[in-house]
Amino acid sequence: MRKINQAAVIGSGAMGGGIAALLADAGIQTLLLDIVPFDLKAEEKSDPKARNKIVKTGLDNLLAAKPPVLMHPRDIERITIGNLEDDFDKLAACDWIIEVVVENLKIKRALLKRIEAVKKPGAIVSTNTSGIPLAAMTKGLGKAFKQHFLGTHFFNPVRYMHLLEIIPGKETRAEVLQFISNFGEHRLGKGIVRAKDTPNFVGNRIGVQGVTSAFHLMAEEGLTIPEADALLGPVLGRPKTATFKTADLVGLDVLGHVCQNAYALLPDDEARASFSLPEFIQKMIAQKMLGNKTGGGFYKTEKGPDGRKIALVVNPNTLIYEAVEKPEFPCLLAAKKAALLADKIKAVVYGGDKGARFAWRVLAGSLIYAARRIPEIAGTIVEIDNAMKWGYNFMLGPFEAWDAIGVAASVRKMEKEGLAVPDTVKQMLAGGNETFYKTENGVMFYFDFASGAYKKVPAAKEALSLFPLKAAGKTARSCASASLIDLGDGVFCCEFHTKMNALNGELIEFMHDALDYTEENGVGLVIGNQAGGTPGAFSAGADLMTLAMAALAGKFADITHMIRRLQNIAQRSRYGAFPVVAAPYGMALGGGCEVCLGADRIVAHTELYMGLVEIGVGLIPAGGGCLNLWKKYYHSLPEKVTDTDLTKFAVPALMQITTATVSTSAADARANGFLGPTDRIVFNRDHLIGEAKKEVLRMVSDGYAPPIKRPIRVAGEAIQGMVNVQLFDMLRAGFVTEYDAFLARRIAYVIGGGNVRSGSEIHEDVILKLEEEAFLDFLKETRTHQRIEHMLKTGKSLRN
Repeated sequence: MRKINQAAVIGSGAMGGGIAALLADAGIQTLLLDIVPFDLKAEEKSDPKARNKIVKTGLDNLLAAKPPVLMHPRDIERITIGNLEDDFDKLAACDWIIEVVVENLKIKRALLKRIEAVKKPGAIVSTNTSGIPLAAMTKGLGKAFKQHFLGTHFFNPVRYMHLLEIIPGKETRAEVLQFISNFGEHRLGKGIVRAKDTPNFVGNRIGVQGVTSAFHLMAEEGLTIPEADALLGPVLGRPKTATFKTADLVGLDVLGHVCQNAYALLPDDEARASFSLPEFIQKMIAQKMLGNKTGGGFYKTEKGPDGRKIALVVNPNTLIYEAVEKPEFPCLLAAKKAALLADKIKAVVYGGDKGARFAWRVLAGSLIYAARRIPEIAGTIVEIDNAMKWGYNFMLGPFEAWDAIGVAASVRKMEKEGLAVPDTVKQMLAGGNETFYKTENGVMFYFDFASGAYKKVPAAKEALSLFPLKAAGKTARSCASASLIDLGDGVFCCEFHTKMNALNGELIEFMHDALDYTEENGVGLVIGNQAGGTPGAFSAGADLMTLAMAALAGKFADITHMIRRLQNIAQRSRYGAFPVVAAPYGMALGGGCEVCLGADRIVAHTELYMGLVEIGVGLIPAGGGCLNLWKKYYHSLPEKVTDTDLTKFAVPALMQITTATVSTSAADARANGFLGPTDRIVFNRDHLIGEAKKEVLRMVSDGYAPPIKRPIRVAGEAIQGMVNVQLFDMLRAGFVTEYDAFLARRIAYVIGGGNVRSGSEIHEDVILKLEEEAFLDFLKETRTHQRIEHMLKTGKSLRN
């Protein structure tokens, strides 16, 4: 049975380091190698530290990276470093060797020849090249090597980008491809796309052509850079960085290299001319105006006379930076009024203004280009759509976007304008097939150009998708804020669909309905959703605007009712007759975090940014957050341990709340106490709902019985005394404001269970009542109103 116990990454730059970090996060012992510096002094040539200087710098960069490359700093302990002269023989112990050196065919070929001489039989070797043909790299190597060689193209930053392209060589064994695909999907959490050995593979072939085409069309249509970005961003289901800001993130030099590669290797591509960058961008590259890494590309920021940052954009004609002006087009106004993404896209591309014309030309061109690439770069539309969603963070892939605007209507418009629609698309329509995708009985199908028929979209059994289930009528209950979906086997899923999945009164009441319905009709409940891009939001917390308006109107009775109902959800989830599993990912803040803490178990995605952040708006967790976080800490103690100083546990729990700590990953959330020993971490977000369902069924199979509700021991007055001493020092040092201290003292009072002796046993309802009272008191404070108002206006906390 094939396993990967030891891996190696050759090349410690941003990409190689990122791959090594991901392997280490996944529990794999990893050897990271790089070259010996060329400029060593005579006395340094025998010094191991000097010889490992380059790889050590790469390792140090992993720890220093912002945002974090490692999911937890301690994972770096799984990485061993070395160099390509002294430590090359260590590759003989590795099960998977990944080459991530400079994009130079001669260098790669020489390295692979060396690897062939030392690797053990059956070991897999892969290259992370972004475009060099695999056949050229392995020329002259043996058959056994070629059978275990493939391309594994990760996208940067490796931790955060979901896409992993798997590229077979002509002789790569099928079992090797399948093994690495399964390992990449299940162990590393990646979305796997099978690509063909063609220049730039799938994601960059489609993505870069779309980007460069937009560059040219912007000039033809007479638009500014900000206007182009406004039209090619969220209104088309694309990231906020759109086109030009994305290029700044990637780096114009990197983009230029990929374009040169494509232009040289694609002499027969009908859109070859688009890979030649406009003259003004070539000048920018020559002048080192490369984007974020040089402080300025298409955009940059500078401080104005008042000290505030000013956004600037380059003028393509002069290469001088000018103030950014807000774009205004009728089609954008129409899109803003539309509720559904499909309607937003239609409003833009079928509009009648100059902006709409530009967006239509970009989208239509990219759709046609994608359709023409099958079967050249990939076998089906699914690979291309997934590559663009997972590698470029598009909400919709090209063919999904084509469905959104209407295939037949758009083809008529294309042909009227003289665009050459691929025969495969016209034949699909001629056969009475109006969409590229359809759902039947909860199963997704795609149109296969090769067979001229619909085929089931391939997916792992763990990849349970809510969309086809809803399309198949599996929605048991619904309202404007949430839905209850039948996952099968008696398990239901409560899905939020408010903005940022924020908690409002309707959603809270719906969760009670979901618990009632599950108790009567099922065996367990999953709380989770699949809306949003990367990282998305399980729930960003309470609906602050609704809360603020209620407070200003003096509706404290309504607010009290909402608090109690949210607390009841946590209590019902924990002590009900069936298991409740929360499946958070991305942001799980404030009330969203409280929903998770109240569940029987948490199955979390690795990218989990969880925290009780209410103090940032002058409030306290009042949906059971104080109680349940303390219980997470308290229940980490063995039951027989009764004489422990509880302040040693209460202070860290309190600090999580008073500092509004947000985890940088699920591993960090576990270190912070938000995840317990029975909670699970899932690397692949596509598997999250499916794994949560499996957890429910496992608990049912194990004979689930709700825990007995017992009194809980608290730290009492002891923690209040400790906090007062710490706050005195922090106030003197200026680390906290007077209002921060005021809030922290009250939160300590709540966490400690009130004015009781340390070690006292109290009923859980006591802490819940203290939460409620503190929340209402804080909500009447002027400085809390100021914090809420500032958060609503700026999205940032106010330290008043």
